[in-house]
Amino acid sequence: QVQLVESGGGLVQTGGSLRLSCVASGPTFSRYSGPNMGWFRQAPGQEREFVAAMPWSGSTTYYGSSTRGRFTISGDNAKDTVYLQMNSLEPEDTAVYYCAAGARRGSSWHGDYDYWGQGTQVTVSS
Repeated sequence: QVQLVESGGGLVQTGGSLRLSCVASGPTFSRYSGPNMGWFRQAPGQEREFVAAMPWSGSTTYYGSSTRGRFTISGDNAKDTVYLQMNSLEPEDTAVYYCAAGARRGSSWHGDYDYWGQGTQVTVSS
């Protein structure tokens, strides 16, 4: 099993920034074949939306159309942690943000992810 724990959410004003963290652990994580790490978000009454993804070992990054240019995904293998730096936040970014791990590189489809964190709330006030 792979466990993912997100943190860093909160309340921020429009134009502000937040950095989310996702710590991965579990006896099988280190042997998980080529994990792809992703961030998704879900607002009330809306479908889960792809935010960003990157391979656990690699530098290629992938972004959703609404977050490209404002959000940055990065990882620290030594800390088993993936980050999501969010800048120029807008009220439309308000959602629960989830970290996920899957096998398909760069996938934007939530069905390709096998493991999920519990989510962290991000609220952007206008």
